Amino acid sequence: MTISNTTDHILLKKEGRVATIVFNRPEVLNAMNEETFRQFRDALDDINNSEVDVVVLCGNGKGFSSGGDLKSMLSNTDESAFSPVMDLISELVIKLYTLPKIVISAIHGPAAGIGLSLALASDYVLAHESGVLAMNFIGIGLIPDGGAHYFLEKRIGESKAKQLIWDGQKLNATNALELGLIDEVISGDFEQEIKNRVNGILQKPVSAMIQTKKIYNENNLDKLTKVLAAEKNGQGLMRKTADHKEGVQAFLQKRKPEFIGK
Repeated sequence: MTISNTTDHILLKKEGRVATIVFNRPEVLNAMNEETFRQFRDALDDINNSEVDVVVLCGNGKGFSSGGDLKSMLSNTDESAFSPVMDLISELVIKLYTLPKIVISAIHGPAAGIGLSLALASDYVLAHESGVLAMNFIGIGLIPDGGAHYFLEKRIGESKAKQLIWDGQKLNATNALELGLIDEVISGDFEQEIKNRVNGILQKPVSAMIQTKKIYNENNLDKLTKVLAAEKNGQGLMRKTADHKEGVQAFLQKRKPEFIGK
């Protein structure tokens, strides 16, 4: 096994035809900040130019990812930083979605916010029975980003996607499977079962699978790009609202927010 790009935020492990990207901030439940996104992008570039056929995304510690690192966001009051970060997220999502490999998201514990957005950009979304999924931007008066509007509509349709976004509810793995948000619920030894799924893919004509993926990518990329641009614009507007400010204060004060719709 070779290990490269070993950092505080991302671990990239490559073994033969398989690469594993590990979100590696377990002390904050793998919450993501600008550095996480940058290192994730670089890991995808590394994989893109390799002989790897299958990529597994997973989280270190107790969960996949709790989403954006809100405390990190709040510590940066420089509004000029918003646009570059959103552009970085868009670049990352497009690289992940169009990666000419078979990508599996292996979710255990929480997968929320931008963490869930990125999981949904993969080809297979598999969750351990401990999985808890939430598109919970609404709790701080924001909208989903990371292409979530696109990926949710693809998986569960517009009406259910809107309701999931607006409710911000937490779904256990079984509920998520019933909704069509994920592809499979796995019990028992999660790591071994994921290896079994990977080995099953490696026994198939992967080049044919990837060619199918490329056809869908080429057909859908324009819409995904437009959604990412719309999310950037919409998120910028929502960051200026009273409801967002109230949501942030409620989060910091550990209380229920009192929204006014403005």
